Amino acid sequence: MSHPTPRAGHSDLRAACGDCFGLCCVALPFARSADFAADKGAGTPCSNLQEDFGCGIHERLRESGYQGCTVFDCFGAGQKVSQVTFGGRSWRAEPDSARAMYEVFPVMRQLHELLRYVAEALDLTAAKAVHSDLRAAYDRVDALTRESADTLLAADVPALRAEVNAHLLRAGELARAAVPGRKKNHRGADLFGARLRGARLRGATLRGACLIAADLSGADLRDADLIGADLRDANLSGADLSGALFLTQPQLDAARGDAATRIPGALRRPKHWAA
Repeated sequence: MSHPTPRAGHSDLRAACGDCFGLCCVALPFARSADFAADKGAGTPCSNLQEDFGCGIHERLRESGYQGCTVFDCFGAGQKVSQVTFGGRSWRAEPDSARAMYEVFPVMRQLHELLRYVAEALDLTAAKAVHSDLRAAYDRVDALTRESADTLLAADVPALRAEVNAHLLRAGELARAAVPGRKKNHRGADLFGARLRGARLRGATLRGACLIAADLSGADLRDADLIGADLRDANLSGADLSGALFLTQPQLDAARGDAATRIPGALRRPKHWAA
């Protein structure tokens, strides 16, 4: 059965916690750190998980020491696993399904992240030359997300990611080619704590770059390719990310910004950013 390709901001590619069995709060482990107030093993429910699968401290996660939760996004994988793969049967109602559900969730999350990137690439007019390949890739990944738990667990996700990434790379190159002037290449660069205040990075590639704690205040990041860039604690105050390619909500949530930071329309300004 063919399914229409959603846009990058489509609800199918956004978390709908009300339709999920709290999978990110159970399946994934975390260690006591600056991001989490306590240790939790994989497959163990978080102490804040409620009977209705909601979070008891959702509105005060940062203040309670769970900053890590605020920068996580399943891209809609949680509800897909809960409602499609396991047909609405929760791990509480059917404990025998719990282990498989926990194992499938991170696989589904990777697949939904891919779908989100491909959907954005299909929104890029400048990448029209690869839209056919992108649509085929989307249909293939989407079909896989609707398969059984056993099929999902047997899937070679790294190989699939590599295949799809080739199309995403080409789409990014085509989109950036429309930007006038010479574009900088910082793909995979170690820019930890880099002083890039006011940097001219329009149309640059920062794919996979480490920008942890980098000062990007006032930087021009319009049309820059940010897929996989690590923006944890990066200062984006006053930066212009208009039209930034493959920028996700978790990346923004992990960074610091202010009211002057310009972001793509499909994303929301994080509540913890300065006014």
